[in-house]
Amino acid sequence: MAFLGEVFSSEIIKKHVLDPKGEELGRVRDLVIVKGDPLPVIIALIIEKKNKLFYLAWTDLNIFNKKIISSSVYSDSLLIYEFKEDDLLIVRDILDKQIVDANGAKVVRVNDIKLEGYHDKAVLVAVDVGMRGILRRLGIERGGEDLMRLFKKHLPFSLISWNYIQPLHPKLSSIALTVPRQMVSELHPADLAEIISQVSHKEGASFFKDLDVETAAEALSELEPDVQADIITAMDSERAADIIEEMPPDDAADILSDLSAEKAQEILENIEKEEAEDIQELLGHEEDTAGGLMTNDYISYSPEMTVKEATERFKRDAREVETVYYIFVIDKDEKLIGITSLREMLLAESDCLLADIMETNLKTVSPGEDEMVVAEVVSKYNLLAIPVVDENGYMHGIITVDDIIDVLLPRSSRRKRRKV
Repeated sequence: MAFLGEVFSSEIIKKHVLDPKGEELGRVRDLVIVKGDPLPVIIALIIEKKNKLFYLAWTDLNIFNKKIISSSVYSDSLLIYEFKEDDLLIVRDILDKQIVDANGAKVVRVNDIKLEGYHDKAVLVAVDVGMRGILRRLGIERGGEDLMRLFKKHLPFSLISWNYIQPLHPKLSSIALTVPRQMVSELHPADLAEIISQVSHKEGASFFKDLDVETAAEALSELEPDVQADIITAMDSERAADIIEEMPPDDAADILSDLSAEKAQEILENIEKEEAEDIQELLGHEEDTAGGLMTNDYISYSPEMTVKEATERFKRDAREVETVYYIFVIDKDEKLIGITSLREMLLAESDCLLADIMETNLKTVSPGEDEMVVAEVVSKYNLLAIPVVDENGYMHGIITVDDIIDVLLPRSSRRKRRKV
């Protein structure tokens, strides 16, 4: 059987299939494929004639290319075909489905499929996700090229190799790129979130489950609350706890507040006690307050610590803290008595005490302070973070400038924290 060169599925679909005498057997309606080594293989054509579907095995073909498709059998040898869920078909199951383009950090649509000859078989080698694929299906690819040339432009090829597509399986509702973990982890969390948000919740959850814990935690922080809740709810509690535990306490509290009380409690029970307590403390504050905005993930040292000691300890502690702008100086009763910036600490002599370089004219807010008041204080004094301190001077957490930006920017939804 001769299959020469390359061909796209759009050049085959609806094409006439001829019998040995040159009579029409029907038109190609779809192509049946199975997993192959190294690429998926076409095993049959589904052809249509007079509103009936017939199964034409690949082994019964003589010629298969963009100009002619001919068979070695006659119409009386064809078997009636009925669509089956277990079959994997190019038109029904792959064309127009969404896939993840990791290089472009976006979700794209399969507009066409490229086939090539491999020994005596036809294999799927790539998907076309660009404008060429659309124009080719409309039969105006050449016209599109001519039009682009008028503007001295080139109509690009946008092909993704099938080597990057996940293994085929029956009942396929979507296909996604099998992207190396390293490539995924190098994507910005916001890009990962954008990808997950562009597909259905089911597909997003499928993509999300393959992420490592650290990458999953970063991406989860960027998602909308309803998507976060759907993804975490669908997970087993241990996996969810691993991801939540990797997140800053304030982000973790935001997510848990959107879950059912039962699910949130299950997750908390699988988190280390100290971290679970930090999260529960944040869950106890109402939204739109300083307590609702703050995180209790910050670095604090005693005033008797030298700059040298603080610097060495900081190198270890900072790895576990999301954002570090200041060192907060607290006494043995955990009352805030001063603040020093990283700049001041680095410029100071190594034998200086933190008490000697700390700023004592402190700007603070109380846990119940309205979030807009907090934003005004941060803006007025050009602060990168502001401590949250109660009436007795005890420090409860900090509010960072990025959380203030979230308050000032319009948001489609605001989380309502509830006690768990």
